[in-house]
Amino acid sequence: MQLTFDQAAELLDEIVESFPPPLFEELNGGVNLLNEARPNAEIEGLYTMGEYRWNDLGRYINLFYGSFCAMAELRQWDFEDWRRELRQTFSHELTHHMEGRAGLHALEDRDAEKMAAWRKEVGLE
Repeated sequence: MQLTFDQAAELLDEIVESFPPPLFEELNGGVNLLNEARPNAEIEGLYTMGEYRWNDLGRYINLFYGSFCAMAELRQWDFEDWRRELRQTFSHELTHHMEGRAGLHALEDRDAEKMAAWRKEVGLE
């Protein structure tokens, strides 16, 4: 099942609003759903679903609607799959935000370990 961009945005808004407001302190760029897909350049079938950014524009979270659509097609998602994946991705990126504010990087380290394992699995390392 594919959700339209507007349906996914509405669902993401509901998810974001279910989190306590103090978690969003210093997230001045908010949470954004972008239309693009972010396929991994090295590993076919792997997509970047979201990112936490901290730069001159501030701190913000981007989720990539096109990546969600690609995964929904590959894995035959239903509505609850969309809800779960949006929530999981948003939670993951919000954790990066919280760790960034605290000067921590445990999740970033774990992400790098997972990426290295995927690269090894497909013979890139």
